[in-house]
Amino acid sequence: MLGLLLALVVGSIVAFTRVERPHGEGVRVLALLGGIGGLLVAFGLVVPGFFVVNPNESRVLVLFGTYRGTERRAGFWWTNPFTSKRKVSLRARTLNGKTLKVNDLAGNPIEIGAVVVWQVQDTAQALFDVDRYEEFVETQSEAAVRDLASRHPYDDGQAPGQGTSLRGSRDQIAVEMGHALDERLSRAGVEVVEARISHLAYAPEIASAMLQRQQAAAVIAARSLIVEGAVGMVEHALDLLAQKKVLDLDPERRAQMVQNLLVVLCSHSNPTPVINAGTVYG
Repeated sequence: MLGLLLALVVGSIVAFTRVERPHGEGVRVLALLGGIGGLLVAFGLVVPGFFVVNPNESRVLVLFGTYRGTERRAGFWWTNPFTSKRKVSLRARTLNGKTLKVNDLAGNPIEIGAVVVWQVQDTAQALFDVDRYEEFVETQSEAAVRDLASRHPYDDGQAPGQGTSLRGSRDQIAVEMGHALDERLSRAGVEVVEARISHLAYAPEIASAMLQRQQAAAVIAARSLIVEGAVGMVEHALDLLAQKKVLDLDPERRAQMVQNLLVVLCSHSNPTPVINAGTVYG
């Protein structure tokens, strides 16, 4: 088609040069009409058919309301000049979703946001099956995040029988979110490359109360670990004393020693020892 375009342009120039030569009136009119016609065909029919496809882009071709295909190969191409050529990017795009306020499975108000990496796979579906596919991706991503947050608790242990949580199972939640988005966006010919939670927090009205709850849970867990360790140390100490026959304690004194050792091991502050200068039973 480039060769035809050049031939038409050169032919039109040659025809115009013949108009100036001393020919008959009929020849001059034919030469003039031929030159004008060649330029009209060249710039009215041939030139509009050319189009360029850049890397990771495509052109969707529609002729008189009929989908004729999609050109994905990068390069310089020509098609029917009456064909509309709509550009659709095939590059991966990132949707940084806005922060949403929803209730988790336990009914706690939380703030959640997600980042979705997506790209167009089926250009015909993207253009013809939905209206403005970019807005469709944004709306469906928001709906998927809301649905996901309502089906999981914020933290572990807040919903009996629920093995996953938004904060403690990030990888599993990301996989589940990706599957949900793929199902929702398949109508638009869009593939989800990756989806992850980018923001997760309790709503401001309960943030302080939930922080105190987390701190209390952490303190309880720490104290339980300390008590468990202290009991083991006391048991080991009594076994060594009995094995080496250092002391022969009756049950009352044995209980008193256990109490003293537990106080020393579990105390928040450093204990102050009291030295008994008398007998053991003094």
